[in-house]
Amino acid sequence: MTSKQAVTLYLMTLAVFFVIDMVWLGFVAKGFYRKHLGSMLSPKVNWAAALLFYLVFIAGLLIFVIRPALAQGEPFKALLLGALFGLISYATYDLSNLATLKDWPVVVTVVDLVWGTTLGGLVSLAGALLGRWLLKL
Repeated sequence: MTSKQAVTLYLMTLAVFFVIDMVWLGFVAKGFYRKHLGSMLSPKVNWAAALLFYLVFIAGLLIFVIRPALAQGEPFKALLLGALFGLISYATYDLSNLATLKDWPVVVTVVDLVWGTTLGGLVSLAGALLGRWLLKL
């Protein structure tokens, strides 16, 4: 994979992640987080922090999931490994919050773990399929 292909794959995967996560946060779960986190939510999204998370998360998916799946010629392996990566990533955040924050809702942790697993798997599969197309495999 050339540097140009790697950057293109990164940007395409980032776009897929952003679209899926915005649908989740903006429509599907918007009321859920407001209901369960209430006053803990900031009135404004810290887009710099959100963007940094997106950039780091996608880099992790590409390094640990998508590129290895492509190298092995098994893009569907990315679905399972991406789901595991998503679970571990979201568990780091949510279980830390559950352990350290007063009144952190267990239901938010459970929903976030399911969401992180789903998101990691879907984005990784999409990234692997895009990578296959990009590399003409």
